[in-house]
Amino acid sequence: MPTYTLTDLARLADVTPRTIRYYITQGLLPSPGQQGPSTRYDDSHLELLRVIKKLQNAHLPLAEIRARLRSITGEQMATITSSPDAEPASDSAIEYIRRVMGGPTTPLPMASEPPPAYARLVAPGKEPEAQRSQWERIPLDPDVELHIRRPLTRQHNKRVERLITIARQLFEED
Repeated sequence: MPTYTLTDLARLADVTPRTIRYYITQGLLPSPGQQGPSTRYDDSHLELLRVIKKLQNAHLPLAEIRARLRSITGEQMATITSSPDAEPASDSAIEYIRRVMGGPTTPLPMASEPPPAYARLVAPGKEPEAQRSQWERIPLDPDVELHIRRPLTRQHNKRVERLITIARQLFEED
């Protein structure tokens, strides 16, 4: 059975070595058993990486991929890696959410003009200046996180803090 170094495995699976290490820490890939520069990976690691990549291309979150990998058989794994990639999904976030939630996938009509509130904020003939913002990730549970764009107003900060407290309490109930 051929064995691979981390670099070779990453090249064959078309991922970075850092991604492989991340997948191991997340429980998507089994640990090779040894550590250091002499660490070797086998064909099962390569096969799993290819399955993970296919499932990611289907827009599955890592938590769902992890759950599927726990119950997948070798035959199913071979079927997944040998099947052609699905047609690329639409770029519309709303269509993706509808597919995940099982709702209708007809696209929403696009507004031809900006909403009145936007029109009041921008002087005629001028584009708004870009505001600097930064996204903050707030973990609520190992598989759930909240993304907040900062800066927020004082009132919104209070509401977000309350939301975080309530969400964490909900996850602790289980």
